[in-house]
Amino acid sequence: MELNLLRNLIDPIILFFVFGVFAGAIRSNLEIPPAIAKFFSLYLLIAIGLKGGAALAETGLSQTGALALLAALIMAALVPAYSFLILRGRIKLYDAAAIAATYGSISAVTFITAQQFLSRNEVDFGGHMTVAMVLMESPAIIMAVLLASMVRAQEARQTSPAAGAAQAVPGLSLKKVLHEAFTDGAHLLLIGSLLIGFVTGEDGKKIMEPFAVDIFKGMLAFFLLEMGLLVARQLRESRADLSLFIMGFALAMPVVNATVAMGLAWLFGLPKGDALLLMVLAASASYIVVPAIVRYAIPEARAGIYFTMSLGFTFPFNIVVGIPLYFAMVGLIWN
Repeated sequence: MELNLLRNLIDPIILFFVFGVFAGAIRSNLEIPPAIAKFFSLYLLIAIGLKGGAALAETGLSQTGALALLAALIMAALVPAYSFLILRGRIKLYDAAAIAATYGSISAVTFITAQQFLSRNEVDFGGHMTVAMVLMESPAIIMAVLLASMVRAQEARQTSPAAGAAQAVPGLSLKKVLHEAFTDGAHLLLIGSLLIGFVTGEDGKKIMEPFAVDIFKGMLAFFLLEMGLLVARQLRESRADLSLFIMGFALAMPVVNATVAMGLAWLFGLPKGDALLLMVLAASASYIVVPAIVRYAIPEARAGIYFTMSLGFTFPFNIVVGIPLYFAMVGLIWN
């Protein structure tokens, strides 16, 4: 564990993230223009989609791949469900629903960083895990809508029992939320890139290699630098909304989710690399797609809480400590 953590910390990509947090903490005027930061994000989605699609075209969807996708869907349903049960008695119900949705979804950048970690440690993983990442994005959004509907129905019954059933979901369009979830630009770009990589296969991989492979680490380093700056700024701006319980949840839940995912991966007989990526997907939390949609789906929830938990605590924990920790956990069971 100590060796893996040290190797992860001295990786240039991780050090750029740490440097970004430091620069933001001391209030440096260092910044990456928003348009360029968005380009880095879109580039990473294209590159990971192309590579995942090409790998899937080469190997096909084996029984192991199908089991990995099933495990991903199970985790996508389990995590928001038990997260809400843990949170509902400690914080406001709307905040609990928003946090549950955020933690039920995934962080693509954490997933990409984990792939780089596996490549550096010469551990193979399947292209189907990119499909697993895509599958885990939307169920949490659906869960958020259902949880918010349940809370509103409960409030309506308490306020006016006769009107409770008629006003179960005031002001919320399920159709619109689901449309935004499935057509969100980042999500759609990832799916499109995955399909293009799958259709073009090995030939497409060779053509796009200078773009999707050769410069990938440099782009990821730039993006993580921007993320470090953003983490420092978000923590500074949202201190008043954070309690010890909230911060503890944001740091402990990734390990809990990763442990549950590890058990599922072992039960399904997934290989070591796939097991780690499933753990990382389960342990991560969305800080882009889901928070943006939750702001519409659950406007009563405080964005300063669920967004800061995901970006300010869970994301850096997974990037710096979580990935090598989960790898050490996998090493105890997998040879």
